[in-house]
Amino acid sequence: MYSHNTLKVFALTANPELGAEICTCLDAAPGGISVSEFADGELFIRLDENVRGTDAFAVQSTCRPANRNLMELLITIDTLKRASAGRITAVLPYYGYARQDKKDKPRVPISAKLVADLITAAGADRVLAVDLHANQIQGYFNLPVDHLFALPVFLDHLRSRSFDNLCVVSPDAGGTERARAFAKRLHVPLAIADKRRPQPNVAVITHIIGDVEGCDTLIVDDIVDTAGTLTETASALKKHGARRVFACCTHGVLSPPAIERINASAIDELLVTNTIPAPEVSSPRIHRLSVAALLADAIKRIHEESSVSSLFV
Repeated sequence: MYSHNTLKVFALTANPELGAEICTCLDAAPGGISVSEFADGELFIRLDENVRGTDAFAVQSTCRPANRNLMELLITIDTLKRASAGRITAVLPYYGYARQDKKDKPRVPISAKLVADLITAAGADRVLAVDLHANQIQGYFNLPVDHLFALPVFLDHLRSRSFDNLCVVSPDAGGTERARAFAKRLHVPLAIADKRRPQPNVAVITHIIGDVEGCDTLIVDDIVDTAGTLTETASALKKHGARRVFACCTHGVLSPPAIERINASAIDELLVTNTIPAPEVSSPRIHRLSVAALLADAIKRIHEESSVSSLFV
């Protein structure tokens, strides 16, 4: 059995700033770990301290470069297991491959399930994730999953702002539940964009369901990658008479040409969290919020075997 008195948080290299901030919130020193590469690119990981019987948390976003960061997480979990950690929790602020969550075309993989199997096979005992792209991904794991939402982080910020006749907008039908949660808590109406995706990373908005004329609008999504959906939705909202366009997206993947699209778009401001590190080239329209306190609170509750459900706003 692991010891309740011994908590170890290992901040891996995908997002070391977030890992360090989580440790600061927990008033705990980051766990000692060394990550290096062989000449051919293979990863070598070594723990720099004893973890026998401890409650170990490995913090890693499987963002760009996704394959390297995923392998780093898997090898770290294996290292912790072979070093006799009492319990191992994979903390995934951003879960890569989540968009491949179903077989919606012939001869395609369900990569989100494969990644879940890999994390389980590596030796994780439980998973802590933020805003999974699809709720069913929780069921891909045969181990406990605590699924947090960035909603309270965004709400704290939004409630300090002034809006005129605000309306929350889902950029597609699949995100309606997420957008409705925002609209309900902000006590504002909801609109939905009718989106078609003829091919990956290409979005076409054909209609806006709901009245946005004269409104400040808030687009709510979980991921902004190339920003095609986001900017097309913003353009459609303007065409339907929206006054201003804001957006909240938990995971700022921001692959090229996202920054250029955002800078040239009708979006006044985009809020993202720090589940993924900021790109080298950013935009004055992008404002970043931290989920460190949220994750630290969840880690503390898991370690103390107390309820995490109160964090599910």
